[in-house]
Amino acid sequence: MASSLTSKSILGSTKPGSSSPLSPDLRRLSSPAVQISIRTQPKKNLQIQATGSSYGTHFRVSTFGESHGGGVGCIIDGCPPRIPLSESDLQFDLDRRRPGQSRITTPRKETDTCRISSGVSEGMTTGTPIHVFVPNTDQRGLDYSEMSVAYRPSHADATYDMKYGVRSVQGGGRSSARETIGRVAPGALAKKILKQFAGTEILAYVSQVHQVVLPEDLVDHENLTLEQIENNIVRCPNPEYAEKMIAAIDAVRTKGNSVGGVVTCIVRNAPRGLGTPVFDKLEAELAKACMSLPATKGFEFGSGFSGTFLTGLEHNDEFYTDDNGRIRTKTNRSGGIQGGISNGEIINMRVAFKPTSTIGRKQNTVTRDKQETEMIARGRHDPCVVPRAVPMVEAMVALVLVDQLMAQYAQCHLFPINQELQEPLRTASPVELEQPQNAAAV
Repeated sequence: MASSLTSKSILGSTKPGSSSPLSPDLRRLSSPAVQISIRTQPKKNLQIQATGSSYGTHFRVSTFGESHGGGVGCIIDGCPPRIPLSESDLQFDLDRRRPGQSRITTPRKETDTCRISSGVSEGMTTGTPIHVFVPNTDQRGLDYSEMSVAYRPSHADATYDMKYGVRSVQGGGRSSARETIGRVAPGALAKKILKQFAGTEILAYVSQVHQVVLPEDLVDHENLTLEQIENNIVRCPNPEYAEKMIAAIDAVRTKGNSVGGVVTCIVRNAPRGLGTPVFDKLEAELAKACMSLPATKGFEFGSGFSGTFLTGLEHNDEFYTDDNGRIRTKTNRSGGIQGGISNGEIINMRVAFKPTSTIGRKQNTVTRDKQETEMIARGRHDPCVVPRAVPMVEAMVALVLVDQLMAQYAQCHLFPINQELQEPLRTASPVELEQPQNAAAV
């Protein structure tokens, strides 16, 4: 960008038209027509992008709100238009996530009733951003007065201060599991899209609580149902092990302590071809999404770490052609993903959750002014997070898959597919398309 400045008369030049004692050469130097050109650097537009509160590229979700603020929620951008949607579609999974469900969850009482305020008209999505809000109704900010002075061990209190220099004291702010409402709601919508478009089902369940481990061979992933999972308060599909898990939680709950566990998640009828080689492999996206949940400490899929004990001959999944002419694998140690791309087999993964950090036992800590002290944390917290983490894991897996589905459609199915090697993404029948999500569960 250039700007021009007209010089003022110099060396005592007179007004135009008047006689001047200056020589013609000096008069030329002092002429008002002399211009000085100054070239300035183009203005740089500095952009600061808020990080850490959004996920997805094509189906993008941004969460907002804090545990003891006015409420929590999300904005969903990129949802396809003309999809039937109401609050009840989202409420089913929100009810599975909400606090106060049983004696083994936090006693905080919230209805977690959601409200959709944009992006839906006459029961159909419009393709514009969808705003979902859930008010907080049972806040008890005074329970967290100690947190304004001292840090809870293994919680995010100290690191939030280290990063921002300020934090929301009540309830842990954004580090609270209450933030996951903004994930579970769009996850329910993502599951609906996946089910209706491709017949994809996502089911998670508790497979471990503390030292009670459910053997893998006791769960039939081909025929597992939501009813089996929801049949008990710990969300373990095996009744015998469910009772053992509940007893393990009760044992620490009455002592003001906590335990961790593992949530297993499976995906049936996932379209083939989801995921991208190298940096955006499907398992990498799933790991990032699941590990972004509060209290997560580990992620594995397929054979996981146990696969390291096998040889290549033992671990490889041999191919065969089924009765319908589809290429399948005889085993599934790959966990439904090979080379970072889904192969059509059941995707299975396990997510480890640590014991709840906030416990009612005396612990050593330091204050914000670096003085050593002791504290007993107050507030209402889960003695074990995994029963309520089940719908959270399902939601994050659904958000990954619907985003990858839209990416696959845009890149590889925009033009006619190679029918000798590829399959259509859409496998659901018209009847399935008309069925509401969770119809079987309801």
